[in-house]
Amino acid sequence: MSNPLRKFGEYLGLVEPGEEYQDEPAPASGVDEPVRSAAVTPIRRHAPRATGAEMNEILTVHPRAFKDVKVIAEHFRDGVPVIINITQMSESEARRLIDFTCGLAEALFGKMERVTGKVFLLSPSHVAISGEGADASDELDASFFA
Repeated sequence: MSNPLRKFGEYLGLVEPGEEYQDEPAPASGVDEPVRSAAVTPIRRHAPRATGAEMNEILTVHPRAFKDVKVIAEHFRDGVPVIINITQMSESEARRLIDFTCGLAEALFGKMERVTGKVFLLSPSHVAISGEGADASDELDASFFA
């Protein structure tokens, strides 16, 4: 059976009449070449800088603008607990900063606690926090109503 494209090519003068048209040979093995993928750069994971008894640093930050969150994130990512005092910030930027640091703590398996009205503690997962927590305040509230 003749190929319609071949006949059209002959009509246009692109192919000499009578030449045999050969299809491209199919791969003998039936397996296509592997698809090449782009190079992937792995994400550098920081090991905590200090663990257990070796921890010897706590960073205290007094941010004035949201751009100061970079310092907080870099130290927290390295495993350093960070105390954040937002008394010098506007209300809207303080909310934005606290929202960001809460997300940061959640993403890196840390914990964020309110120390006072405008002071927060951002602690990595390897740091244990002790002191009056939610349990102590629940007991005080319970004794008040009793």
